[in-house]
Amino acid sequence: MKLEYISTEAADLPHSAEGWVARLASPEAGPADQAAFEAWCEASPDNRAGYVRAEHLHARVRELAQDALIGAAARAALRDAAAQRSRRSWRWAALAASVALAALVSGVYWRGAGEQRYDTRLGERREVRLDDGTRALLDTDSAISVRYSAQRRALTVERGRVEIDVAAEPGRPFVTYAANGTIHDIGTRFQVSRQPDQVLVTLLEGEVAIETPQSAGAPTVLKPGAQAQIDAAGGIAAGKADIDAARGWPRGELVFKDRALADLVGEMNRYSAVQVRLGEPALGRIAVSGVFHAGDQEALIKALQSGWSLRAEREAEGEIVLRAPMTR
Repeated sequence: MKLEYISTEAADLPHSAEGWVARLASPEAGPADQAAFEAWCEASPDNRAGYVRAEHLHARVRELAQDALIGAAARAALRDAAAQRSRRSWRWAALAASVALAALVSGVYWRGAGEQRYDTRLGERREVRLDDGTRALLDTDSAISVRYSAQRRALTVERGRVEIDVAAEPGRPFVTYAANGTIHDIGTRFQVSRQPDQVLVTLLEGEVAIETPQSAGAPTVLKPGAQAQIDAAGGIAAGKADIDAARGWPRGELVFKDRALADLVGEMNRYSAVQVRLGEPALGRIAVSGVFHAGDQEALIKALQSGWSLRAEREAEGEIVLRAPMTR
């Protein structure tokens, strides 16, 4: 049987960013489609920026993939498309319908064949090797999903923190999504921390380019030792990274240099069911330095008692409250 390919004649090519997202996601897309896409991007400075926004939206749909109402809407859209178009057009309409649905339910993503998901429990770290040789190290309570095609490798950080050591593969770029950020890299080792109000990207080796829907096609490029903060509005701020801290957590160590006690307590609590709480807000501003074993709350308490004369009180099961030293 002769294989049928999507036509790359001008009349059949997409004319919108959403259409190109669907086109390139097709398993039948090939080098000719990629070349036509690059030509479309070069035709207008707005085209590539629009594609970045549409691609990002398409990726973010992942988070509500299990929603029954959304699933029903997607199936209905595909049925309508199939009833109105030819077999070849149905494939195109099916892909376009998924993108159109994404635009209606921003923050939702369909899970297709070939997607893999990895996660860790509280206090667990896990290293996984992806199909292309890329290494992903997941920190405590973290989750990623991975989807590879012939043209692209895509990883989404759904929650938590991950270190990614990308296997170089010319011609098949590696893209990482986290909240409203898109990270492009080639042969790179970097970390992504997805937090409730921001995403932190720390570059250890190589080079990455970071985009958001608000960056309008002007990516922020990081060099080794740099870190970028992506806020909830899509703003990107780059600066120097704390490399010792970045290299510490993969070994199970939290490295702190003159940082607030509130930050240390927050980090330690991520690894343990035993939660440490500050009895007085002023304690959170105490500057602390040291190397702490992630999840070892007892060792933390002993260090704070010895080095900072803090008192520890167990007020409830699974909760330790820190208080200021007794005054005489």
